[in-house]
Amino acid sequence: MKNIYKAFIKKTTLYSLLIAAATGVTSGVRAQETPKEEDFYKILKVSSPEGTLLEVGGLTVLPNGDLGVSTRRGDVYVVENPTSRKPYFRKFATGLHEILGLVWKDGALYCAQRGELTKLVDTNMDGKADVYETVFAWPLSGHYHEYSFGPKLAPDGSFFVSGNVAFGNQEWWRGESRVPWRGWMMHIFPDGHMEPYATGFRSPCGLGMINGELFYTDNQGDWFGSGGVWQVKQGDFIGHPAGLRWTKEANSPVKLTQERFFSLVDEGRPKDAKGNYTKPENSVTAPFVTLMDVKKKIPELRLPAVVLPHGIQGISNSEIVQIPEGSFGPFAGQLLVGDQGQSKIMRVVMEKVKGEYQGVSFDFRSGFQSGVLRMAWAKDGSTLFVGETNRGWGSAGEANEGLQRLVWNEKMPFEMKTIRSKPDGFEIEFTLPVNKKSAEDLASYSVESFTYKYHSVYGSPMVNIAKCPVKGVKVSEDGLKVRLIVDSLRLDYVHNITLEGVREKDNSYSLVHPTGYYTLHNLPEGDKLPLSQASTFNSAKSTAAAPASADKGKTASAKDAAAAKGATAATGKTAAAAKAPTYDEVKPLLAKYTCLACHNANKRQVGPAYVDVAKRKYSAEQILKLLANPKPQNWPDYATEMPPMPQVPRTDALKIANWINSLK
Repeated sequence: MKNIYKAFIKKTTLYSLLIAAATGVTSGVRAQETPKEEDFYKILKVSSPEGTLLEVGGLTVLPNGDLGVSTRRGDVYVVENPTSRKPYFRKFATGLHEILGLVWKDGALYCAQRGELTKLVDTNMDGKADVYETVFAWPLSGHYHEYSFGPKLAPDGSFFVSGNVAFGNQEWWRGESRVPWRGWMMHIFPDGHMEPYATGFRSPCGLGMINGELFYTDNQGDWFGSGGVWQVKQGDFIGHPAGLRWTKEANSPVKLTQERFFSLVDEGRPKDAKGNYTKPENSVTAPFVTLMDVKKKIPELRLPAVVLPHGIQGISNSEIVQIPEGSFGPFAGQLLVGDQGQSKIMRVVMEKVKGEYQGVSFDFRSGFQSGVLRMAWAKDGSTLFVGETNRGWGSAGEANEGLQRLVWNEKMPFEMKTIRSKPDGFEIEFTLPVNKKSAEDLASYSVESFTYKYHSVYGSPMVNIAKCPVKGVKVSEDGLKVRLIVDSLRLDYVHNITLEGVREKDNSYSLVHPTGYYTLHNLPEGDKLPLSQASTFNSAKSTAAAPASADKGKTASAKDAAAAKGATAATGKTAAAAKAPTYDEVKPLLAKYTCLACHNANKRQVGPAYVDVAKRKYSAEQILKLLANPKPQNWPDYATEMPPMPQVPRTDALKIANWINSLK
């Protein structure tokens, strides 16, 4: 691997020197274009037989290296030689109901159907299951949204299965638990008995057993301002109140009742003049509470270990897997989290501080052909199998289904390997040494914190956004770490840590992913870094001071001439502003406010294409109102609701609206 990387560096360095010679630029801070994520991690297709619909609901690797695949259509396949150019698909079982998880244990496959955990056994060794055995069955109301996810194997050989909530009839937006154990995690034992384990789940799609501990991911929606990764312990309440309906059952480990919950938290069920329930909408001016506020009153409420900011790092978070030793470069032991809606994978690194998990999330790889629902490692760790589906759920990838592989090409990306909390800020570790001049400049860094509302509205904008000034930075001698002194840190908030100015030592590359989102619950013990040992140089302040100094030397007439020139330019700008902005002008805004996560200019994705929005002939003011309070009933063909976005400043929102209307 080292020889491959040295050859790669030699080639790119020679290319940089040739460019420098041709342009006359020899400075170390001028660089060629930074490699992208696709330059390190390749997406390959797994060829399936013609006519096979792989709406993948479950993946598991068998002891001999074969791949087990379950589908939402109710089939189970065993794929022989799954990493070869011509894998062989064998149908192992069929006729099951929406299988959304698969695991191998003791010579049998186990899957979670809609209403039961099923054991599939091939007793006569003909390659097909001839025994379909119910391990445990749970109630169903028949509502379409009652998905069941899992199983995941615990260290003792027992299983965990999670249940989605249904939605109301008239209140189609409100999650509810119509039958026992919807919105719950169920702990199922091999002998067939079940113990309710925890509740407060909304759409608990991604279960993961990490180092013997249970974690899961959930999706944004009512009572969930954003998705994230939670640790789950017996007796936990995660936050959605629907499952509290069953806490009075004798075997419930959760004692919090719905009555007590709604005595402490506004239920948020408004009615119109006729007494009919109306959909709760986000209010920009009304007081609100956060998860942290409510946890002070309800100690059993479990906060997310790592928040995955909605629209930035997914909209429908799914499977969690741990990176094995020797796989995918420098990230062994870290977590990968899929996202169904954005068809991509994030990387998560957790640490335990004062007994509680917290950590950071980074983007990792996007561009999958359909929604990423399930992931599993090949036996040798060389390949990550990715199972995909989007029927009824919507995804950035246009295909309705798929099975792909993700492979590392053994080139080292310039990335933040991890971010750790410190008593006075953060320590950032890199995969390659940094250019010290760029890393010692405070202008290379920006940090701000934010959180979400905790309410019955579908989703939440970011709220309580505040800057966290970077006061000092110290770079390690080997260039692989920087220590940031950061002011105004806030516990239980997400901290957006962006390193736009930091460059790699040898090629001056930017980071492949310059932003990490650290969820900070506790500050660790330890010594703070004295400011006297840190760099406080800030090139942004030096640059800003220069024009002011130069202006002092201007004569009055020169200043008058400059003012007149500025007035003429302003008049021209006013005229230009009357025109709709171009896509290139508005694209940075669409990216900044995560619009591109769900929308494309010309084609349908998770949300409608902008050309289709333009056809509705909304005025710019109407678009602004719909940004603050979307009306999903206006777009009934889209499964994923748009969250409220009142945080978009009016000037930026008007630019976006005017551009959309220019597409008519």
